Amino acid sequence: MNLYPAEAVRAQILAVLDAWGMPSDKAGTTAEVMVETDLAGIDSHGISMLPGYQRLITQGTLAIGADPVTLRESPGTAVVDGGNNLGHPTMVAAMELACRKAREAGVGVVTVRRSHHFGAAGYYAKIAADAGLVGLVTSTTRTRAVVPTRGSRPLLGTNPLAFAAPGNDPDAPFVLDMSTSTVAVNKVKVYDYLQRPLPSGWVLDDEGRPVTDSRIAYSHLRSEQGGGLSPLGGSEELSSHKGYGLALLVQILAGALAGAAFAPLREGPGPDDIGHFCLAIDPGFFGEPEDFTASVSAILDTLRAEPPASPDRPVLVPGDVERRVRAERVLTGIPVSGALLEQLRQLCAQSGAAFLLS
Repeated sequence: MNLYPAEAVRAQILAVLDAWGMPSDKAGTTAEVMVETDLAGIDSHGISMLPGYQRLITQGTLAIGADPVTLRESPGTAVVDGGNNLGHPTMVAAMELACRKAREAGVGVVTVRRSHHFGAAGYYAKIAADAGLVGLVTSTTRTRAVVPTRGSRPLLGTNPLAFAAPGNDPDAPFVLDMSTSTVAVNKVKVYDYLQRPLPSGWVLDDEGRPVTDSRIAYSHLRSEQGGGLSPLGGSEELSSHKGYGLALLVQILAGALAGAAFAPLREGPGPDDIGHFCLAIDPGFFGEPEDFTASVSAILDTLRAEPPASPDRPVLVPGDVERRVRAERVLTGIPVSGALLEQLRQLCAQSGAAFLLS
């Protein structure tokens, strides 16, 4: 693995986005989301996504210069058309809009249609927490990757959801960011880059048997034919029906409610039409904001203080690991595999962008 300062990674992302023709304001937002995602240790959703976005550019399905448009609006709700651009700048704007509405009405709900991949859902939920609000984000996905419980072929996406809430420490909010599958597609891609075997149960074949060879598994996922990722839980015996149910919840909120596509029903090639859902709640409409943040902190502190089963593995809460990794990577740099570097080199040659990660 090669280590690069965050600013070097940001510069590389901006060089590519500029070569593609993304306006500078949207490019800056997109690069910020991607770099923060890599700093947090979510390597599957940061700079490693550029080769996939290049394929969308080549296919002509990504409108890199499009502006989001608000189609419908009320004091507490809005519907946004992303114009088939990347989801990062659109969702930052959508969550900020939801937060403004929550300040006025107590609750703000904004849905997004005709979007593309937006990176890590937790980034957008944290926008609300950083503003002293509660945030909930869900998103559909482009690929059919997840096999429903008792199924043999992929029908659902990884359909992530994220939830964030502020505590007394503004630098340590509660941030839950999870896929409703056992693991994300891009996590399997990272294992393929690193040529590491997969844990048993992440990917299943069309007979429900675990696939542990990461290269075979990732090829399996790209084909979208038989087998795929397991729902959260891994198997019916380990309650995969719960992950399956959560995936449907996400599909209804970010797909049906937002007016976005359901991958198995999409016909022919074209833009991804990914849907997003964001909810912001102002705790001040339910009581004193200070009481809410104190209560959240009491919950989190109680859990962190719990004696661990193993002394070297303390009890954590969602968001702790990402903050620790971020602090480390700010000092040491963001790791980039040799395989990804080569893909980025080829991408830069294809797009005309300068290759900066030499």
